[in-house]
Amino acid sequence: DSFDILGDGVKELLVGRDDGMIEIYSFESADDPVLRHDYALSESIASIQGGCVGKDGYDEILAATYSGWLTGLTTEPVHREGGSGEELKLSQEMQSKISSLRNELEQLQIKVLHEREKYQQSSQSSTAVSSVPAFSVNDKFTLNKDDASYSLILEVQTAIDNVLVQSDVPLDLLDVDKNSAVVSFSSCDSE
Repeated sequence: DSFDILGDGVKELLVGRDDGMIEIYSFESADDPVLRHDYALSESIASIQGGCVGKDGYDEILAATYSGWLTGLTTEPVHREGGSGEELKLSQEMQSKISSLRNELEQLQIKVLHEREKYQQSSQSSTAVSSVPAFSVNDKFTLNKDDASYSLILEVQTAIDNVLVQSDVPLDLLDVDKNSAVVSFSSCDSE
């Protein structure tokens, strides 16, 4: 998207990448765009848009991720500083909003516990039937020309517990910054 997120009167280029990076490029006197800001998310970005959504006078960048999360980056300052001995006072509107969110959180926690108990009871029943849920997999296997390696990227809309890679030829697995996996090797039976 193109949007004036910096408020300088010139639109910036907002880029959402499939590796989870949000980048803001500005066009200054040079012909090439200049990277001004970046932010990393933990999953690929499906869509990005600039605009004023949450509060009048503060522009935001909204990004929709592969699994459906909507993430916002705002220009509104999030920190307030008080003088020495000065207490930070919240407005009545902010206090009621916090109270409402706490109540909603408590209700959701109770609902989760209730549904978990209900599931436990139904799974122990003699008539219970289990099935594997269907889900789509977003996968990408690309060649990195710089170091002659391949990147395997897997995304699903649920947690990934294990990934098994089997190969007929020896493999070297390279660790990358975004990787949180624990790698273990086992030799394959030649039969």
